[in-house]
Amino acid sequence: RRERQRFVDKNGRCNVQHGNLGGESSRYLSDLFTTLVDLRWRWNLLIFLLTYTVAWLVMASMWWGIAYLRGDLHQAQDDTYSPCVANVYNFPSAFLFFIETEATIGYGHRYITERCPEGIVLFLFQSLLGSIVDAFLIGCMFIKMSQPKKRAETLMFSRAAVISQRDGKLCLMFRVGNLRNSHMVSAQIRCKLIKSRQTPEGEFLPLDQCELDVGFGTGADQLFLVSPLTICHEINSKSPFFSLSQRSLRSEQFEIVVILEGIVETTGMTCQARTSYTEDEVLWGHRFLPVMSLEDGFFRVDYSQFHATFEVPTPPYSVKE
Repeated sequence: RRERQRFVDKNGRCNVQHGNLGGESSRYLSDLFTTLVDLRWRWNLLIFLLTYTVAWLVMASMWWGIAYLRGDLHQAQDDTYSPCVANVYNFPSAFLFFIETEATIGYGHRYITERCPEGIVLFLFQSLLGSIVDAFLIGCMFIKMSQPKKRAETLMFSRAAVISQRDGKLCLMFRVGNLRNSHMVSAQIRCKLIKSRQTPEGEFLPLDQCELDVGFGTGADQLFLVSPLTICHEINSKSPFFSLSQRSLRSEQFEIVVILEGIVETTGMTCQARTSYTEDEVLWGHRFLPVMSLEDGFFRVDYSQFHATFEVPTPPYSVKE
């Protein structure tokens, strides 16, 4: 069967694009900080460089303009003349003076004098504006670098889900694992079944979301993710797979979205990892191979068998049948 369009990719990226926003696009500007954080790195770096470059050129031009209007550029070589800024006689020297002021490098050859009130006002304005720009842009870059999105790269999901019997009950199962030694604190797993359906009133719901019980009542959804765990959804009369059999699985069209959330132990920030399973990735009558073994004083996890399954005797009938 050819691969169909997914709602959520295997790597967790949601295949949803927002279009025809009209006037609602102005909402992105009202929350400018979050908009900048959500941008790709290439755009963040471009905005970062352009903002500082434009601000530097504009402020340097203002210092050069003051020197030009006061006539300092024409009398720079006169030792008896007191300019607004000493030793500023062209645009490059005005630019260097601005950089020294902005970066608080310290004045040696160039310095502002007390006989220039407009220069003092510009100096105060430059200090306030520079602090605001630094706080906004550096804060944006820091938040973007500290986002725990990449932590999800070391959270693994099995490539396929399986349906087989466990404790005499038919169950849908998949496997999750953590490649790092640092733990996920308060890790919780959730599952959504995305399937189109039609209501008794005739309304068609193309992407209807239904919750899959993975142990809410028993606390099995709260994970101690030290070693790979097999997440189990019991297929019973309350399950949306109550009428699912091995034969009907071939003609069904659905997608199971798995969401793993937790707090990164090293940073204390919340992290979310996602994946999905389509009907082609659900194996009937399979079970996962064991990956844990006891070594000399510790347990070893063999991740080469993380995705491996093997067939087990499973009735081809649905729970309803």
